[in-house]
Amino acid sequence: MIPAVTLLPFKAMASFRTFTVDEYDRLIETGFLTKHDRVELLEGYVVLKIPGDPPHEFATTALYRRLDRLVPPGWVTRCQQGVSLADSKPEPDVAVARGDERDYVARQPGPTDLGLVAEVSDSSLDRDLQDKTRIYARDWVPEYWIVNLVDRRVEVYTDPTGPADDPRYHTLRVFAPGSAVPVELDGVTVGMISVDELMP
Repeated sequence: MIPAVTLLPFKAMASFRTFTVDEYDRLIETGFLTKHDRVELLEGYVVLKIPGDPPHEFATTALYRRLDRLVPPGWVTRCQQGVSLADSKPEPDVAVARGDERDYVARQPGPTDLGLVAEVSDSSLDRDLQDKTRIYARDWVPEYWIVNLVDRRVEVYTDPTGPADDPRYHTLRVFAPGSAVPVELDGVTVGMISVDELMP
């Protein structure tokens, strides 16, 4: 008698292959992945992006517009555009990079180009707190903001460890409603943004 075999669902048996940043770029260049796929590369994995809702879209637009008014010449504000890291190509909701838009005609900003990156978080909060914090800290991104719509606050992470067994930021400052977040680029405060203005 042949013993019964319990089969796992196909999805449970599927194995995953990681991609390098160059391989991921080729998937885009060849048209295998398009902007309609709504994915990003995180630590070698092609991950579905969590769709935004009206509160997320409001906060993203509010942050982008306020940062864009504050950043001095020599910096450019980018909205929901990719950055290129060692093993990831996340698309932060807002980022501030050195130079101007023409510097990124043929490439995306890398870690040394970035002044800060920001994620607006509601349904994506767990990913932004755990995975994105680790990814940005590993690549020395100097400042990472989470506009936390769930807890109605802005979290500013600074002093990254860089590559480490447990990449993280050493410093966290939390800004509640009624306060303002300093916008710092290369250690210089270029302005302030009210938390209340970012909350739907």
